[in-house]
Amino acid sequence: MDNSLHRRALLLEYFTVGYNIVEGVFSVLFGLLSGSVALTGFGFDSAIESVSGSILIWRLTRHGKISEEEEERVEQRAVRLVALSFFILAAYVAFVSVKKLYLFEASEPSLPGIIIAILSLLIMPVLSFKKRNVGREIGSSSLIADSKETLLCSYLSAALLTGLALNYLFGLWWADPAAALVIVALILTEGIKTLREGKTCSC
Repeated sequence: MDNSLHRRALLLEYFTVGYNIVEGVFSVLFGLLSGSVALTGFGFDSAIESVSGSILIWRLTRHGKISEEEEERVEQRAVRLVALSFFILAAYVAFVSVKKLYLFEASEPSLPGIIIAILSLLIMPVLSFKKRNVGREIGSSSLIADSKETLLCSYLSAALLTGLALNYLFGLWWADPAAALVIVALILTEGIKTLREGKTCSC
């Protein structure tokens, strides 16, 4: 494997994990302050994805140092925990969203949340494109799969932005929990795919 390409792959993953940590912290913070279940759920998803990305970093840094069988064993243990985390998160967000819709609980408009969603929409497609190209050059199926998961984050961001913008611009309180239910569907997709394919992802 070309060392410069290997370093580039690692840098992309370090950026992904670092960005997700920052995004997750601020999303949860502003989500709790505004009562936005969509923003809070988006933040927790980012936190889970940071863990997933860290596993891929571990695999890249250990490449050639331990057997592939050992790499697979460690990742398989982590996969089950990551998938379980997705399912727990989806159940939590779904419950809170339905509760808000049923009780007509309106969240406060969140301009910081809109900014976070826009940033993610701008950054994630570019990051996905770069990961895919490097993955193809070094022949890494894990990195190519990870690029697809990063692109999925753009869909999460689009759903989040739609809900927050409708609430912020037009006062449509129900848009936030409705967007959260769309995010639930995408999180479940991530969890099922992670469990089925036995690979972690890092949005």
